[in-house]
Amino acid sequence: MDPVLALLGILGALAAGAVSPGPSFVLVARTAVAVSRRAGLATALGMGVGGVVFAALALLGLQALLMRVEWAYALLKLAGGLYLVHLAVRIWRGASAPLTMADTGSTAPAGLAKPFAFGLMTQLSNPKTAIVYGGIFAALLPADPPGWLLAILPSAIFLIEAGWYAVVAVAFSAGRPRAAYLRSKHWIDRVAASAMGALGVRLMADTALPPP
Repeated sequence: MDPVLALLGILGALAAGAVSPGPSFVLVARTAVAVSRRAGLATALGMGVGGVVFAALALLGLQALLMRVEWAYALLKLAGGLYLVHLAVRIWRGASAPLTMADTGSTAPAGLAKPFAFGLMTQLSNPKTAIVYGGIFAALLPADPPGWLLAILPSAIFLIEAGWYAVVAVAFSAGRPRAAYLRSKHWIDRVAASAMGALGVRLMADTALPPP
């Protein structure tokens, strides 16, 4: 396959996966609307870094190791599921708490470390993503990819992952979405927590199944 066409195919497949709703979308949207636009963008940055980590694992062939070593893959899924459930419990417990809005114009850079870490850990909480990346690379990468293609993939993947979630953060931090959230914080948080918790439980339940 032509390397340029291979690159376009890989990025198209990954973009389609990135826009699919999941725990990452829930976390970015809620952070942007409940905290600040900058916090949402920091979370999006963490998502992008997590995508690059998975891409590097796939390019190094470590996703094949996860598929062969069942206990390691199951352990990673269990840990990821527990993390998502932990986040879900935190969101649920805080659903009834009054919201202290952050000043979006004066948020200190140090205050962005926590949303960045949440974004990174949420992205890394599902090791299945590494398998998906590995499958896409196996299907679309040329047998002997040129160096420029391997060099450009990580930055291109970062732009897709971080770029999409940055769009989500900007959209949900606008005035109307934020006002709607403030009016219905209790129910929105409960729905978000339920969705994230269900994904975490499903991931843990998958530990009883063999890797795909």
